[in-house]
Amino acid sequence: MINRVVLVGRLTRDVELRYTTSGAAVGTFSLAVNRQFTNANGERETDFINAVIWRKSAENFANFTSKGSLVAVEGRLQTRNYENQQGQRVYVTEVVVDNFSLLESRAESEQRRAQSGSANNNFGGGQQGGNQGGFNAAPAQNPFGAPASNGNVFGGASTPAQSSNDPFGGGQEVDISDDDLPF
Repeated sequence: MINRVVLVGRLTRDVELRYTTSGAAVGTFSLAVNRQFTNANGERETDFINAVIWRKSAENFANFTSKGSLVAVEGRLQTRNYENQQGQRVYVTEVVVDNFSLLESRAESEQRRAQSGSANNNFGGGQQGGNQGGFNAAPAQNPFGAPASNGNVFGGASTPAQSSNDPFGGGQEVDISDDDLPF
């Protein structure tokens, strides 16, 4: 039997971190994941998927993410049921997270948080130009901090705005001898 789930999406709210009576941390959250296809109006629909994460991973996930964070989670699908206070049987389906990856840098997440103070995030449908998954997101950046305006993250023709952050910019050649190479 195989029960594996891999999701990439944005948190719809901050992780709700609680502790069991035995002291184990448990975090619950919801992930907005765009569908691959568009509806009749040309808009992408979004699924909102509930997830739970346990122990130290829950604490780390809660500390390093917030509403709108772009994350990847891996785990298993689980169903459970319980009887609520009104005596009704409630069924819950959720992803139990084993692993997660943060898919945006700290600078991108802080920039998004600063922008979300003045504007609401768009977790709904609507295809958003070149943004990741149809969400309002910060502009893509390469690992070295320069904006990737042309989609070429690791080099090629750079714009004047990028050249100030590019240590190899300005058309200078880099002299590397065979002795400098590790192989």
